[in-house]
Amino acid sequence: MIPAENIEDLMLRDDVIDAVASGKFQILPISRIEEGIEILTGVRAGKRDSNGVYESDSVFGRVDRRLHEMATTLKSFE
Repeated sequence: MIPAENIEDLMLRDDVIDAVASGKFQILPISRIEEGIEILTGVRAGKRDSNGVYESDSVFGRVDRRLHEMATTLKSFE
């Protein structure tokens, strides 16, 4: 992955260019980190709803839920 803004400045060795041309290697320009998360995980990154809550089955929803679990556990040790 590479920031889309940098794609024109990308300089590659000839063997890498050949690998890309033959489909052995990919260069994926992304505009937002959410795109990278979705490519790497195969799961929607997620968006907040009008109440500020992420979709529960999204990456951000799962992360948010886990952070809340960790915070709850931490509070119980205090």
